[in-house]
Amino acid sequence: MSASRPKTSCLSSYLRLHESGELEQRVERALSSLENCQVCPWKCGINRLRDEKQICRTGRYARVASYFAHFGEEDSLRGWNGSGTIFFAWCNLRCVFCQNYDISQHEAGKEVRPERLAEMMLELQDRGCHNINWVTPEHVVPQILEALPLAVSGGLRLPIVYNTSAYDSLESLRLMAGIVDIYMPDFKYWSQDSSKHYLKSPHYPAAARAAIKEMYRQVGDLLFDEDGLACRGLLVRHLVMPGAEEVQQIMRFLASEISPDTYVNIMDQYYPAGKVSGEKYSEINRHISSWELKQAYELAREAGLHRFDRRWRQSRDVTEIH
Repeated sequence: MSASRPKTSCLSSYLRLHESGELEQRVERALSSLENCQVCPWKCGINRLRDEKQICRTGRYARVASYFAHFGEEDSLRGWNGSGTIFFAWCNLRCVFCQNYDISQHEAGKEVRPERLAEMMLELQDRGCHNINWVTPEHVVPQILEALPLAVSGGLRLPIVYNTSAYDSLESLRLMAGIVDIYMPDFKYWSQDSSKHYLKSPHYPAAARAAIKEMYRQVGDLLFDEDGLACRGLLVRHLVMPGAEEVQQIMRFLASEISPDTYVNIMDQYYPAGKVSGEKYSEINRHISSWELKQAYELAREAGLHRFDRRWRQSRDVTEIH
């Protein structure tokens, strides 16, 4: 890991909230939001405490598709023992190209009570994972918070990663203040038209911009420990799409309205998935080119960004643009 990276120690702040009793108060507030659901930007208003379901197709309890030590995340998250990922099923977006379409748009996994969710976190810690990585948590923030005090009482001490599409409500994010150590939003599209067409929500861009600002307010720029593991801060992902459209606007926003020191992972692993085919959404029915990836990096640098994720193993040879 580079010696120039800002370093800190990995002490999870949720432990202090637990000791003070604030964490239990957060749980109560979060669960009450399910009665007239305001958990995500859709603000459906249904009573999920009675197991009613709408956009996210999730009622009183979360569904977990899988949980395991993940070695496909950023080096600073996976380390040498893996990132302790918990993949929540269903999603509050309808991305037509979703790389996890089988669990985001189809019923997968099992419904879990808070006791079982807490056990999963502790099992991942026991396996030596470096963090607990909540994947697609936007629609199950209350359920996660309900499990967290149980996990802490059982000995959970790892940093928390909030791995999200960025379609989060400010109310939910504020409940997570002082709990989440590392926010990892994926900023997908800048324009309402693209978001409506590909994500099925024209409100995504405004919600994502507000969410990322709130995330940064809580945790600041990404910091690492002496071993190069991420401890606290904001890590923004952007999946480069065929055509590399809207990269410039996203990178300018990050540099000017968040921080020029924002840590960014410009991802090249897009492949046609979900509903994408030669007949539907044919314009994105291909992998991206090396030129499109290089252009994305150039636009990010021109915007003023300079902290990019570097992986020891790349799916493409992009040494020259790093």
